[in-house]
Amino acid sequence: MNANKHIYGLLGKSLAHSFSKTYFTEKFNELGLNAEYLNFELNDINEFSHLLNFDENLKGLNVTIPYKQQILPLLDEVTQIALEVGAVNTIKIEKGKTIGFNTDVYGFKQMIKPFFKSHHERAIILGTGGASKAVAYVLQNLGCEPIFISRSPKNNNNQYRYNDINQIMIEACPIIVNTTPVGMFPYQNKMPEFPTEFLTDRNLVIDLIYNPKETRLLKKSKEKGAKTLNGLTMLHQQAEKAWEIWNSDN
Repeated sequence: MNANKHIYGLLGKSLAHSFSKTYFTEKFNELGLNAEYLNFELNDINEFSHLLNFDENLKGLNVTIPYKQQILPLLDEVTQIALEVGAVNTIKIEKGKTIGFNTDVYGFKQMIKPFFKSHHERAIILGTGGASKAVAYVLQNLGCEPIFISRSPKNNNNQYRYNDINQIMIEACPIIVNTTPVGMFPYQNKMPEFPTEFLTDRNLVIDLIYNPKETRLLKKSKEKGAKTLNGLTMLHQQAEKAWEIWNSDN
């Protein structure tokens, strides 16, 4: 490695779907920076300690599925928001110290703000992984109470199974957010087990997947008149916030 080159990267398990490498590589080229963005595929989160020895110029990492929650206890420090969310998607590495942040919160908030309406008092979140926690955090701060849909719901009143979703639930929860990878390239013909036939023009359906740009869930939701959003804006916003963090003095 070039001794003066700053290294950044994406930490995950299967990264063929990710746009982050292209996004940051283009950014570095536009800014004329001596920097490189790499994909780091780990089979197990315990390989993280070895990754930190990859290069002394490793300055920052993004974190994606399935490590956003598993990474927390392995970091030297975690910001308050990331602790409250319970997930980290950005790591700053400074003088050998690792600091965890959650920029998904910023990204999702920036994405949903222009589309958030007064009747959006409740939401259905598909999935219970790291991204779902950032989404729930933002919605709650906007005054919208979320419920979670899981294949294996925990024993509480806030989690339900996919086959529990019905017309009454959808009418009561105008916002639906898919935080699972179901429908992501190369499995774009799949979609979560969600009854789109009950959607109307009062619904806002958000799929955090950005590849493909229109998932099967979004396409079928749009056919019912629902407003739809993919995760591309969130990706860009959280990435820019990560870049700001990596370059800050704090």
